[in-house]
Amino acid sequence: MIESAIKQKCNSSDQDEAIMSDNITYSMLTDMLAALDLSGDTASRVTFDGSDSLPSCFPVSELAAASIGAAATAVSELVGLYSTVPPVSVSYRLASLWFTWSIRPQGWEMLNPWDGLAGDYKTRNGWIKLHTNAPHHRAAALSVLGCEPSREAVADIVKTWCGDELEEAIVAAGGCAARLRSVEDWAAHPQGEAVSAEKLILWDTPGKRMANEWQPSPARPLSGLRVLDLTRVLAGPVATRFLAGFGADVLRIDPPGWDEPGVIPEVTLGKRCARLDLKTPSGRNVFSELLNKADILVHGYRSDALEEIGFGTAARQAVRPGLIDISLDAYGHSGPWARRRGFDSLVQFSSGIAGTGMDWRSADAPFSLPVQALDHATGYLLAAAAVRGVIAKSTGAGPISARLSLARTAKLLVDHKGSPSNARFQPLMDEDFGTTVEQTDWGPALRLLPPVNIAGTPMNWTRPAIKLGSNEAVWLG
Repeated sequence: MIESAIKQKCNSSDQDEAIMSDNITYSMLTDMLAALDLSGDTASRVTFDGSDSLPSCFPVSELAAASIGAAATAVSELVGLYSTVPPVSVSYRLASLWFTWSIRPQGWEMLNPWDGLAGDYKTRNGWIKLHTNAPHHRAAALSVLGCEPSREAVADIVKTWCGDELEEAIVAAGGCAARLRSVEDWAAHPQGEAVSAEKLILWDTPGKRMANEWQPSPARPLSGLRVLDLTRVLAGPVATRFLAGFGADVLRIDPPGWDEPGVIPEVTLGKRCARLDLKTPSGRNVFSELLNKADILVHGYRSDALEEIGFGTAARQAVRPGLIDISLDAYGHSGPWARRRGFDSLVQFSSGIAGTGMDWRSADAPFSLPVQALDHATGYLLAAAAVRGVIAKSTGAGPISARLSLARTAKLLVDHKGSPSNARFQPLMDEDFGTTVEQTDWGPALRLLPPVNIAGTPMNWTRPAIKLGSNEAVWLG
């Protein structure tokens, strides 16, 4: 059935290349659906349109299409519990573009999301990436380096360090860094071995299951579901943005003073945003009240962080029995780095992706993916897992809590490497955007057209992007 879907798509002179692309995409999709405990036959209801691919030594556009397709397939299966299962169609081009920036400001500009010190530096024996976008991570790196906050000063000090020693020193200080490794180095590393042994999605079944009287509407299949969002840049916010696109009531919670000005206009689409200080008794009390009425929790805290404030796994289920609990971390859920801070760009360095790109380009510096593909793909898989949890709860069968990681998504990509692509990806066109003006808190903007179509179930957002802390920490209705 999958082969027939491939053949139906390919009618151009680029047929062989398109078939190869679709084969990789369907292979990824099948692996994702298996991880979601959805039959591989469901892939036959997904078609992929177009042939635009981002240039990369890894199949980034295929990963984009497959992950968005997996999330949409979960929504389609949910609708199918109460109606006819609708088919799913994914655009390669739009899926690729949604892995970049979906927003086009009208008369204003997005801020640069990267701190001036963040980036790649030569060490005594290779390369290291410093991630300094968060002020406390920047301070941690500088405390180790002991230099003034300029790229020149940092570069001068970094080149005197051994890469492994500097990586460990910055991590020990509470910062974020990753030494450049090859795919082979990572496979032999204790953390690489641990990640390789993990499943793409780790499922858990809480001890108590509560009856679910909620039923979806085909037009807005997640309407009526409350999603508590405790995520930051970037995978988690992508996941909850997807859920909002199909009707979920998403309430994002941030601590006082936290901001991500370079990405917030991109990821708060469709959501409400409030602030709570979970380090205070009053903040924890409000959070407990919110959790008690939530259907889904999506969080990106390290495994020990919520435990330390009294909201570990067992405590969350005690507050809200049957909660669909979806979590994310960077480097996997076992092994020596299970609690290590990390981001997409760092995992690309650690896992060999940036090193492979460097070899492919015959470059004299690391060459990462053209987009933050690990973040985005993991985000859509988080959303897929959340919807799969809703299906399990609705049918009374299957686990409803899931854990994913950027590093395990990286393994999925490496395992489906295929051949490098030097394709020319056509720049943004007016036709890529919808015509409705979104009145964001920063000014008017246009959004990319949705990357996926579920027949009879349009993807759209009823709320514009807003600044963090714009709303009260309460559920509506």
